[in-house]
Amino acid sequence: MITKSLPNLFTIGNLFLGIIAIISVFNSKPELAAIMVIVAMLLDGLDGRVARALNAQSEFGKELDSLSDVISFGVAPAFIMYVVAFTEMNAAAAWIVTAIFPICGALRLARFNVVAGTPGYFIGLPIPAAGGVLCTLALFHKELNTVVLVLSTLLLSYLMVSTVKYPNFKKVGIPKAAIWITPVVVVVAVVLAVMYPGLLSKLIFVPLLLYALYGLKKNVDRLFFWKRRKRPSMEEPESKTTNI
Repeated sequence: MITKSLPNLFTIGNLFLGIIAIISVFNSKPELAAIMVIVAMLLDGLDGRVARALNAQSEFGKELDSLSDVISFGVAPAFIMYVVAFTEMNAAAAWIVTAIFPICGALRLARFNVVAGTPGYFIGLPIPAAGGVLCTLALFHKELNTVVLVLSTLLLSYLMVSTVKYPNFKKVGIPKAAIWITPVVVVVAVVLAVMYPGLLSKLIFVPLLLYALYGLKKNVDRLFFWKRRKRPSMEEPESKTTNI
């Protein structure tokens, strides 16, 4: 029974850290809030792998994972960005932009649960990656203009509900014999996160941003490819003239 419940404990840990992130940012600790989201990403990556290794996958676990992800990677990052960067904006605009992100994340998760994906790929930017980028990007609010942060939030929201294919690394499994190591990894990650919240968050921002930009590049490439294919078909064939 305990073995079957282990993946769900990781998922609940993910949800718990998402709630702690929201509390932290409202207590003027955005660095800690961001790193809590990053550690939640680690737990989110482990729960599915542990479930597969223990053959403990279930519909209950799948639904719990989606509900947790909405909080930890949708609501929490949106609140982090709102508190540190959007409070000086027009209130209505700030509320709308903040709400769009978790709404798109929820749509992304709902689609993931009901639509068969492409093997080895996610359709749309996964919400953990989007949330990771948003909460770490918020730490650069003093260096970046608010307009840039608003546009970045909207772009990440769009990428989540887009049809761009992103590589799926979740299929990389964990050997059953190595399951006991996962709690140790989590504890070490939490200790490092608490000791160096700002530094780790900003370092992790780079690979997460590159992953998100990969999809943006794919979108641009697909747009240009479509235009190149469309152009010849739209051109009128030249009429031949005959000399009399």
